[in-house]
Amino acid sequence: MTLVDSRAAITVGPLRTVPNYITAVRTVAAVTVGIVALVSGSVALMAVSYGIYWIGDVLDGWAARRLGQETRAGAVFDIVSDRACTAVLCVGLVSLVPDVAVVALVFLLSFLVLDTMLSLAFLCWPVLSPNYFHLIDRRVWALNWSPAAKVANTAGVIGAIAFGQYLLALAVAVAVVAVKLWSVAAVVRLLERDGRA
Repeated sequence: MTLVDSRAAITVGPLRTVPNYITAVRTVAAVTVGIVALVSGSVALMAVSYGIYWIGDVLDGWAARRLGQETRAGAVFDIVSDRACTAVLCVGLVSLVPDVAVVALVFLLSFLVLDTMLSLAFLCWPVLSPNYFHLIDRRVWALNWSPAAKVANTAGVIGAIAFGQYLLALAVAVAVVAVKLWSVAAVVRLLERDGRA
C-alpha cells in the first residue's frame, strides 16, 4: 500500500473480514478470562488473559496482511479492542496485585489517552493504519508502531511487573509517557504543516 491517491487507503471496509473476526474473538475471550481471573483471584488466569490478548493481537494483524484484508475500519476496531482489553486486564491486575496501582495509573492514562490519540491520527492521512505511519513520519512510527516499539511500550511494563520489578515498571511507564508526549507534539506539527489541523 502506498500513501497518496489510493482508493483502498481511504475506503473504510469491508467489515466482515477474517482479521475483524479474530479481533472480536480475542477481545471477548481475553476480557472474559480476565473477569474470571478477577472473580477467582487467580494471577495465573490473568496471565492467560494477557496471553490471549497479545497472541490474538498479533494474529489479527498477521491475518490482515497475509489475506490482503487490511482496512481502516479494521485498524480502528483493533485500536478500540486493544483499549478494552487493556483497561479490563489492567484493572484486574491492580485488584489482584495492589502494589502495581501507581504503575497501572501511569500506564493506563498513557495508553488510553495519549496512545489512543496517536493511534487514531492515521485517519488524518490516506494510509490504512498506524502500521503505515512511516509513510507520514518515520520517527513517530519507529517510536510507536514499529515491531520493537510495540513490544517495548506494553511488554516492557508488564514484563517488569511479572518479575516483581515495580520501580522498573514505573520507570518504563514514565519513559513511554515521555515518548508519547513527544510523538503527540510531532503529529500536531505534521497536521499543521499539511494544513490538516
